[in-house]
Amino acid sequence: MTDLKIILASTSHYRRSILSKLGLPFDVAKPDCDETPLQNEKPQELVLRLSQSKAESCPCSDENRIIIGSDQVCVIDGQIMGKPHTKEKAIEQLLMASGKSITFYTGVALHNTRTGITDTELDTFVVHFRHLTKQQIANYVEKEQPLDCAGGFKSEGLGIALFERLEGKDPNALIGLPLITLIDMLEKQGITVL
Repeated sequence: MTDLKIILASTSHYRRSILSKLGLPFDVAKPDCDETPLQNEKPQELVLRLSQSKAESCPCSDENRIIIGSDQVCVIDGQIMGKPHTKEKAIEQLLMASGKSITFYTGVALHNTRTGITDTELDTFVVHFRHLTKQQIANYVEKEQPLDCAGGFKSEGLGIALFERLEGKDPNALIGLPLITLIDMLEKQGITVL
């Protein structure tokens, strides 16, 4: 086991909860980066850039840290969907997704403060939605209040009722942090989970 300490560069309670599944001690820090997409930036490029920026933006006086940054976007019909923040916007997003397959791109970055090197990886996850009525969607949004989730749903909760099937290697990626990829990245840094 290495002497590197883990920092999660995120204020997301979802990412904190996912990372805690690994049983590794970690601290949380708020990243300092502008999340505005660049002109003509593809969703995959955006999440990789923001993941790296988050990991590298955390102030750290200690040279023995691994800082984890992550970012995610939901893409429907080629359009990036952010967090809805309102019930109306969540209903609108889910109506757009009804009967379609939507893609989530999740970037994860590991910044080693000792070496100054940052590794990045991209995880892609596809959600195939059922054909849903506006009333079904409104009922879902009212029950689960998924206003702080990209795409307007929580797959780890009642949102599972919205789907026909899920396609990807790690369901944690859909929630915001691809653990299978992260475990591989941590092992390259000498941090073993098992």
